[in-house]
Amino acid sequence: MPAPYEHVVPTDADYPDGVYRVVGTGDGTVTLLRVTDADGHRAHTGELVSVDADAFDGFTAADPPAADRSLGTAVASSLATGYWSVRAFGRELRAHPLPTAVAVVVALVGAVGDAPGSLPDHPFGGLLLVGCLALAYVGSGRL
Repeated sequence: MPAPYEHVVPTDADYPDGVYRVVGTGDGTVTLLRVTDADGHRAHTGELVSVDADAFDGFTAADPPAADRSLGTAVASSLATGYWSVRAFGRELRAHPLPTAVAVVVALVGAVGDAPGSLPDHPFGGLLLVGCLALAYVGSGRL
């Protein structure tokens, strides 16, 4: 029986060409996820294949596919992901204005609260932490 995360390629013509990752085993079956196209390029196919353990002889071990994204593609993807994450976070904050305002005030008091006076730093550091955590909670959409 193969172990999860192992990579295999089909030697039998019954399965599309490409590299598959073992994503599950049990009850006499092996579940595979196709992770490359026929040319060997990484692809998010979402294609699951369930194979009887007895018929798993139609596959041989393979090396994991290499990441074949260029630096420009990786940077563009990261920027796009960051943009959509910030946009979704902002939408959640706008959906709950009162908790957002309270969290911002608490964080601001924690950040600049002791500047005019000579109070100990510990309470203000705690307020800053609580305010930032409250902002993260409101922005997560769980409120």
